[in-house]
Amino acid sequence: MRIMNIRVMYNDGEYGMIKSILLDKLIKSGKIIKFYRSGGWAVIGRDPIRGMGGGGGYRRRLYDH
Repeated sequence: MRIMNIRVMYNDGEYGMIKSILLDKLIKSGKIIKFYRSGGWAVIGRDPIRGMGGGGGYRRRLYDH
């Protein structure tokens, strides 16, 4: 797995860069509001996020035939 840096916005409005392996932990702890991905900013609680109950991923691949 390749570890990348991801741009995030913290609850206090500050921006920072984190290692990708920390993203899930920061989302679950509620310490970030949004993070930047290839399609633009993903806002926590508004945008679908893989692995956070948004469906998709493995389950979607099984049933999208």
